[in-house]
Amino acid sequence: MNIKIEETAKFYECVKGQGNLFDRDMEVKHWTHPANTAEITEGQEDSKYNIHIYTDGIKSEQGVGSGIAIFKDSKLIDTKKYKLNGRCSNNQAEQLAILKALENLQFLETNDRRILISTDSRITLESLKNRKNHTYLIKK
Repeated sequence: MNIKIEETAKFYECVKGQGNLFDRDMEVKHWTHPANTAEITEGQEDSKYNIHIYTDGIKSEQGVGSGIAIFKDSKLIDTKKYKLNGRCSNNQAEQLAILKALENLQFLETNDRRILISTDSRITLESLKNRKNHTYLIKK
């Protein structure tokens, strides 16, 4: 009987009480922004990463597109190109390139997840750091 009461008390404390905060419901304003879960740094390449992904987006007279190049242990293992609707902006192309890089991580056959994603889009980096930016691509 004591075990059941103790279990019920601990469950109540986790769910309704002020104790353990791990599985509690939180208001959206308290959710962790992706910029706080991934390290966003500016600087030069670093050899401590075994996976390095370069991203880029472009808008020209020929159209709008994004691309990624994936290197593992300094060897090119894959490239991807994405054609976008002509109404997309260059910033959207840059943001989509980063999103596609992150999505492609799940297909890499490696246990080591030290990954560096390089972009030349300062606007996208600033958008990722901005907790008030809730545009679709940035949230994804």
